[in-house]
Amino acid sequence: MAAEQDPEGRAAARPLLTDLYQATMALGYWRAGRAQEQAEFELFFRRCPFGGAFALAAGLRDCVRFLRAFRLREADVQFLASALPSDTDPAFFEHLRALDCSGVTVRALPEGSLAFPGVPLLQVSGPLLVVQLLETPLLCLVSYASLIATNAARLRLIAGPDKRLLEMGLRRAQGPDGGLTASTYSYLGGFDASSNVLAGQLRGVPVAGTLAHSFVTSFSGREAPPDPMLAPAAGQGFQVDLAASVEMWLERVCGHLGLGVQEPHRGERAAFVAYALAFPRAFQGLLDTYSVRRSGLPNFLAVALALQELGYQAVGVRLDSGDLLQQAQEIRGVFRTAAAQFGVPWLQSVPIAVSNNIDEEELARLAQKGSEVNVIGIGTSVVTCPRQPSLGCVYKLVSVGGQPRMKLTEDPKKQTLPGSKAAFRLLGSDDVLQLAEEPPPQAGQELRVWPQGARESRTVRPAHVEPLLRLWVKQGQLCEPLPSLAESRAFAQQSLHRLSPAHRRLEQPVLYEVALSEKLQALVDRLSARGAL
Repeated sequence: MAAEQDPEGRAAARPLLTDLYQATMALGYWRAGRAQEQAEFELFFRRCPFGGAFALAAGLRDCVRFLRAFRLREADVQFLASALPSDTDPAFFEHLRALDCSGVTVRALPEGSLAFPGVPLLQVSGPLLVVQLLETPLLCLVSYASLIATNAARLRLIAGPDKRLLEMGLRRAQGPDGGLTASTYSYLGGFDASSNVLAGQLRGVPVAGTLAHSFVTSFSGREAPPDPMLAPAAGQGFQVDLAASVEMWLERVCGHLGLGVQEPHRGERAAFVAYALAFPRAFQGLLDTYSVRRSGLPNFLAVALALQELGYQAVGVRLDSGDLLQQAQEIRGVFRTAAAQFGVPWLQSVPIAVSNNIDEEELARLAQKGSEVNVIGIGTSVVTCPRQPSLGCVYKLVSVGGQPRMKLTEDPKKQTLPGSKAAFRLLGSDDVLQLAEEPPPQAGQELRVWPQGARESRTVRPAHVEPLLRLWVKQGQLCEPLPSLAESRAFAQQSLHRLSPAHRRLEQPVLYEVALSEKLQALVDRLSARGAL
């Protein structure tokens, strides 16, 4: 799949998006005659983010795209030649020019899967030199995507299923690539749409947006619309001067609200009329540019009721300052009385959208029972992940030439699990890692496992066994079509629904256990003892 044939190719990472030591190790492998040795790496994390008990796996689609387009250009090779020692054998650079991922195989959790510490998100096997070079790009593509998806999932759990969540953090994101990644994977994690137009074009994320305060303040009220006439929504009948109709409705609205007709801001009303003329079927009012009660609300009602006479229905209002929960309650009350006063039933249920630096705590407040908020826009808190800015994924060698490899270190928490592995989810128990050569667990049969960090084994009898890792790329070829982003989003919500409430809760959750098979634990013990000698 060449990048120029892929509509998302412009968002793909490039081979030199890597750390220099990957290139220095590549030279070392090549000089030692080991470039073609078969090796396997695993990409995983050691601790769930945000103090929770789960993560969502994401970034696989980007990884596959990167692998299938991987090729060093001449300019890439020339730059590496300038960064490596000047006496480097030119044959090494000829080797680099011929590199691709045709010998690489990838097993991975499907995007949107629940992921837990130590369970591989990706297993990458192939020639040692190549799969070593892939470390940094794959970590870059998976870590942030999974962090964003998990953060978005947490926010969705707080908001509940009925609130509409909009991601609007592009202007707060860590650069263009971070913005595109955040918009893409917040959608996978459970948001409904994004303000990011490029995410819509390249990734198929639903986009949403209306107007900012600058649009409202740009109008003084002295502007005359070049064409104030609007035809009925049904397409039949005489056109109406919308601006004039709004002025007539304003008198009735102000009388109902107990306001003087001069109180609502003329410029704001002119902005609303201009927007309604451009979007009569999607009119939304931004209420807090001047005063919600004395200006934004009456101006919105006047325009909405004028549109109603022509058969159009306003789609909502938005608040961006103040006590959002309280204001939403007050606005809903006004909508209800106005609906009754003017005989417009739909007015009482006009969606109320809010935004303004909403974090987990404020979201919980806005989502509480009895809240009149329908739509919540979140920017900084979703794209920057302020509670934990990195997932801390690692990419570790587990076998070379079919022989297991294990990192011991002085810190037991940083030890790795050796050997090529399979992973299974045991319904009614936990996840289990075992050596790939072992027969898979069987439902209803007893299995002896070692919970990680435990000193004793325990016996489980799973009611159902689900293999976790799927073969996506074999020798550089895609094995099955990747799910669409929308399909992965739906799978993520199904996965979260299946997770027990004790593991799903966001504060002080019960940690999900990952256990080792008896044979894998024996291998760990044997290699640990050998390394200690």
